[in-house]
Amino acid sequence: MIRTLIESAFQTGCLSVESEGLLHQVLATKCYQPEDLADLAALYDAVRAGRIKREATSKLQIEFPLSPKSR
Repeated sequence: MIRTLIESAFQTGCLSVESEGLLHQVLATKCYQPEDLADLAALYDAVRAGRIKREATSKLQIEFPLSPKSR
């Protein structure tokens, strides 16, 4: 699911409020694969660089889960 949401953001150049909310839900429920974190980091970098615009008006707050190796 994360990959689909991120691919959509890169294709449209926009991260919708709905997609951002779903990303937060998936991360909160820990329903993701370790490789999803690299895709999420790429999305975060693209938003910070202005390549992808956010519909949400609040500041971007993505909390990256710790990988098992970093615990």
